[in-house]
Amino acid sequence: MGTMPKESDAFVEHVVKLIKRMQPEFCINRVTPNELHVNGRRLDLENLYRMVAHEPERGTDIVEHFLDQLFMGDHAEVNDIPFEQAKARIMPRIQPTSIFEHLTESLVAHVPFVNDTVIVFVLDMPHMTVSITTDQVVRWGVTIDDIEDLARENLDLYAPELDMQVIESAEGGKAVIVAEQDGYDAARLLMGDLHAKLASHLGPDFYVATPARDMFIALSCEPDSFVQRLCDRVSEDFTRLPYPITKDLFLVTQDGIAGTTWMHDEQQDRNDHDDRDDQNDLRDAA
Repeated sequence: MGTMPKESDAFVEHVVKLIKRMQPEFCINRVTPNELHVNGRRLDLENLYRMVAHEPERGTDIVEHFLDQLFMGDHAEVNDIPFEQAKARIMPRIQPTSIFEHLTESLVAHVPFVNDTVIVFVLDMPHMTVSITTDQVVRWGVTIDDIEDLARENLDLYAPELDMQVIESAEGGKAVIVAEQDGYDAARLLMGDLHAKLASHLGPDFYVATPARDMFIALSCEPDSFVQRLCDRVSEDFTRLPYPITKDLFLVTQDGIAGTTWMHDEQQDRNDHDDRDDQNDLRDAA
């Protein structure tokens, strides 16, 4: 057990030292404040930094385990896995579109989703997950639609009996929390029977929050005070947790899933209106 530096810059420098100790022959370049190139492989440390900030007392253990998993096995060998062996391991993940600020969009196997997110696909290996590239899809002789269908089927089979915690608030709203902590909690928004599983608890339409990869909170659409309180908490989790996805809620109906980016626009309009009222009050007082 051990701690890591709390300062972001010092944290990255310490990670560099650990990599050099573990892999002294590797070439390491720091290309941005939170990004390294290790033997030509991009390593974004923002999520690792958030993981350590979430459990600072386990900082060194978290980082060393992360690096052990990173360097374990041969990624090239995984990338060459035949489709017949791969298809049972294909899983979906929801990611923000901001990932393409660092990755070339055309190289990443993905489909667009709502709330400024995309669905990406990974190979779920015993000790790591490896992103699927468009090149792999071409070599397998399948389409992105085929990959998405397989990923959703595998997700439904991954943990068919979910441990769901149902909570009723003092305001009268209800929430359902799923916390399998297997790397696919947020992705369970994509389950084929999600509406059927939760509508009996939350009503025919309900929201789902996925502020980060390991967070899934479904909530009733009313009352407004309850929804706003959870929205505030979701925004906080989005800011502090590793692998952030979105602070926007997803609206789940029997017909499908819709985005709610408009909710933040309305909130911003209310804030702007309040600011103008405050300024007017100050002028009147003067």
